[in-house]
Amino acid sequence: MIQMLHVFKSFAANAQALEDITFQVDAGEFTVLTGPSGAGKTTLLRLLYAAERPDRGNIIVNRRNVTRLARRRIPEFRRSIGIVFQDFKLLPTKTAFENVAFAQRVLAIPDREVRRRVANVLKRVGIAHRKEACPPQLSGGEQQRVALARALVNEPALILADEPTGNLDDLLAQEILGLLYEINADGTTVFIATHDRQLVASAPGRVLTLEHGRLLST
Repeated sequence: MIQMLHVFKSFAANAQALEDITFQVDAGEFTVLTGPSGAGKTTLLRLLYAAERPDRGNIIVNRRNVTRLARRRIPEFRRSIGIVFQDFKLLPTKTAFENVAFAQRVLAIPDREVRRRVANVLKRVGIAHRKEACPPQLSGGEQQRVALARALVNEPALILADEPTGNLDDLLAQEILGLLYEINADGTTVFIATHDRQLVASAPGRVLTLEHGRLLST
C-alpha cells in the first residue's frame, strides 16, 4: 500500500527534513508514525499525498509512483485516498453535510447518490444529527468527525491522518481513535502521524519513529 525507498527531502541548504527514509506498509495495516515536533512527520505525510516532492528516492502509494506523477494527475490520485488534516480544513460557511458532499459534487456524481453516500458516512462517524451545522457551530471533536467523514466518503483503501487527536481532549481523542480502529478493522489501511504518547501506546499495529528526519525503527 505504501513504499518509501531511500527518500530524501530538504527545504534549505544543509538542512535535511528527511534523510534516507525506507519503509513499507502493507494493505490493511494500522501504522503510527511518531516522533517529537519538528521530526519530519508532517513532511513525510505531505510527500505521501503529493503536496511535496522528494529530492531523491521513490514513493509508491496505492500502486502509484507518486514521485513520477504528473501534476495534472494529482487530484485524481488524491481521490483514491482519504486525508485527515491536523487543522481540519473545513469550509466555514458550508454545513457539515455540504463539507462532505463538496468533492462529490465537483466530480459530478448524481445528487441522489451524493446524498446517500454522505448520509451513510455521517452516520458512521456519529455526526448525522449535526449535518446542518457549520464548522463554527461545532466542537473540535465534531469538526474532526466531519473531517473524517470527508476522508471516508469515497471509500478509500488508505487513510492518512496528521495529528488526528492533537486538538482534542483525552475523551474525544479516544472516540476518534475508536473510529479509526473500526475503519481499519473493516479493511482500510490507516497511517497516522502523531506525537500523542497515549495514541502510540494504545495503537494496535506497528509504530515507526522519526527523529531529526531519520527513521529509527520500522
